[in-house]
Amino acid sequence: MSISVETFLLDPAAEGTLQARIQQMVAQGILAGRFRPGERLPSSRRMALHLGVSRITVTLAYTELVADDYLTSRGRSGYFVSENAPEPPAFPALRAGAGAGTVDWTRAIGQRFTPGLSMDKPADWASYRYPFIYGQADRTLFDTANWRLCAVQALGMRDFAALTSDYFDGDDPQLIDFIARQSLPRRGILANPDEILVTMGAQNALWLAAQVLLNSRRRAAIEDPCYPALRTILTQSRCQFSTVPVDADGLPPDALPAGTDVVFTTPSHHCPTTATMPVSRRKALLQKAEEEDFVIVEDDYEFEMSFLKSPSPSLKSLDQNGRVIYVGSFSKSLFPGLRLGYLVGPEPFIREARALRATVLRHPPGHIQRTVAYYLSLGHYDALVRRMSKAYHQRRQVIGAALHDHGLTIAGQGTYGGSSVWLRAPDGTDTTALAQTLRRDSVLIEPGAPFFASPTPPTEYFRLAYSSIAAERITAGVGLIAAALKSQ
Repeated sequence: MSISVETFLLDPAAEGTLQARIQQMVAQGILAGRFRPGERLPSSRRMALHLGVSRITVTLAYTELVADDYLTSRGRSGYFVSENAPEPPAFPALRAGAGAGTVDWTRAIGQRFTPGLSMDKPADWASYRYPFIYGQADRTLFDTANWRLCAVQALGMRDFAALTSDYFDGDDPQLIDFIARQSLPRRGILANPDEILVTMGAQNALWLAAQVLLNSRRRAAIEDPCYPALRTILTQSRCQFSTVPVDADGLPPDALPAGTDVVFTTPSHHCPTTATMPVSRRKALLQKAEEEDFVIVEDDYEFEMSFLKSPSPSLKSLDQNGRVIYVGSFSKSLFPGLRLGYLVGPEPFIREARALRATVLRHPPGHIQRTVAYYLSLGHYDALVRRMSKAYHQRRQVIGAALHDHGLTIAGQGTYGGSSVWLRAPDGTDTTALAQTLRRDSVLIEPGAPFFASPTPPTEYFRLAYSSIAAERITAGVGLIAAALKSQ
């Protein structure tokens, strides 16, 4: 029996190459039981004509399906569903949770984690003409070709163990070696391998630090405003925590409350104001930590994006007494979907963080770690950072001029660079509503309210990032923001 060619339709919303989409379409039909063993598929010529693709694309898709034993080729007779193809289940599929159910989930749920991060970043941000959105990769800057080569190299037999092994609680030794010998010394930090732990991004690193250092009897201090996910992490840890308002130089040490056990800070680029903590204040913070016996967790994100001046020494590099836990990330400088960062701290702390990580996710994927190790060691990372810094510097100049021309108020911009500016709208402006209005003009901004701890946060602040928008679009985008503010 032949399968009618009209049965096959390509989903226009599906992702991947045409060849991959055809393979998926046929495989799904077999797995769903619609195509059965022995049935003949349309010829490659008929299928190509029906789908509006080249014949070679269909032939390659069929060939891959033959290799995976979904199809079999019978000489000049064509392609047939293989007798060895995966079989659909012998029982009807049921939707999970079908029916009303008998569980009272308001009682069954022991802990609640909603609403989560409370940040609204549309998945289709790249389709907007003026995406002043933070932390997303710019495809015009990313080195796709060399990343692909490193990923392929990491798939080779030479790296078979790195690709397939269960490290249990360990990490890729090549990546750890590069971090220890290259990344950390640039921040003035010297560390042994047993003082470094690879994490699933900076957020995972902050979670590990909070879990190891805090409990319900201990108190943390965080900046206000701050990275919203950090507040969520501390809330879920059930520790006590205080918020400390930042000023133009970041976190003021004298404002820390007595009895603090752990301080979380972003000294290089405060999140979200981008304020840079002066060296004198960094030393004062370390002195206070020694006098009052607390630990500091330093999130050193975006230190690479220092295109205006050389970055200040990290807190960790100034620490003489082992009081600083350092958080680094490759996700900001490579791409956010990478989810790869690292923790650096005294061996007793790293040992506990490693054990906790092993119980939750064992270790970050070996193939990803080895790919990053190659990308770093072959010099591609440094080249990427130089390219990004040059582009960010240009965009920073353009956005600064545009904001000045339109009379918009800059409330914070990094001394050394970065990828965003922090602005304050006129009194009474609701930037959450402003953001919704601007979306209709294909403009994305980030309202500032989620960064503040108060249940009634100020509504006038917002962040504009220039990491994901081309320089030639910035001026027009700022013009639309200014016009929207005037019409409020």
